[in-house]
Amino acid sequence: MKLNPKLKLNANQPPLPTRNGYGDALLELGKTNKNVYVLCADLTESTRADKFAKAYPNQFVEIGIAEQNLVTVASGLAHAGKIPFASSYAAFCPGRCWEQIRTTICYNNQNVKIIGAHAGVSVGPDGATHQMLEDIAIMRALPNMTVVVPLDYNQTSAATKAIAKHIGPAYMRFARDPTPQLTTPKTPFQIGKIQVLQDGSDLTIIGCGPILFQAIQAASILKNQHNISVAILNCHTIKPLDTRTIEAYAKKTKRIITIEEAQIAGGLGSAIAEHLSSTIPTHIYRLGIKDHYGESGEPSELLKKFKLTPQDIARECHKIFKTK
Repeated sequence: MKLNPKLKLNANQPPLPTRNGYGDALLELGKTNKNVYVLCADLTESTRADKFAKAYPNQFVEIGIAEQNLVTVASGLAHAGKIPFASSYAAFCPGRCWEQIRTTICYNNQNVKIIGAHAGVSVGPDGATHQMLEDIAIMRALPNMTVVVPLDYNQTSAATKAIAKHIGPAYMRFARDPTPQLTTPKTPFQIGKIQVLQDGSDLTIIGCGPILFQAIQAASILKNQHNISVAILNCHTIKPLDTRTIEAYAKKTKRIITIEEAQIAGGLGSAIAEHLSSTIPTHIYRLGIKDHYGESGEPSELLKKFKLTPQDIARECHKIFKTK
């Protein structure tokens, strides 16, 4: 079986917020597609929809602090042939309007793009109420919904353009703080296709979002200190899963570690475990938030709190490597 080629990582660019990739991509989409509409719930600057709003005011709708209205208006626009992007904090959308997403968007298979910003614990001092950790679980459970968690600025831009072309409901989540750029503007992106960031033969780390940068650092620790060869897969699309590549690496390394800046219950790790349990039973260890709300603190402090630093990841990987 031919697997995806290893990506050449982009180590020369400064860190950028993933949310900036969303805002910049919207601006490009507005130039070429007059059917693209952006809706926001009083968080235009935070979600980086402000540039689009200024450039294309006739394609922008400020709903105000009313997330249920946000997604139902978006559903109506989609029914009229538009391509609406409904943007808010993930804690509020999908957090506050899940029923409306379920009934007015997914049940009717409307072409709406739900954008959840400021997801994960890296939101930092905003605290538990704003650190959305359950969104992957609640969105992937919805029929017809595509779920995307891009890796970095460039991939968020590419993913925004990809879901604009995709026909049907889609959810994309991203973070607030600057994070390293591991891809380039030319890096291919395809919904439902895993990217191999690093090949390896001893165990496989499968993750999504900026937390994969910590996984890459952990892989370096494992190689240097224990001579363990780690494959790292960027599973940016959680639904639909790239089951072919996941199965190939399950056969190759026999051990899978999943990592996500979200609740492990119902998240990426659960999706992979569910699939492999009925196809290739594999030793799987899930890293992420374990039945706990977020807390107020700097992103680095919270990664340490929830044992998601490179050192923590390397330690857990070493444990699973030694199991038979």
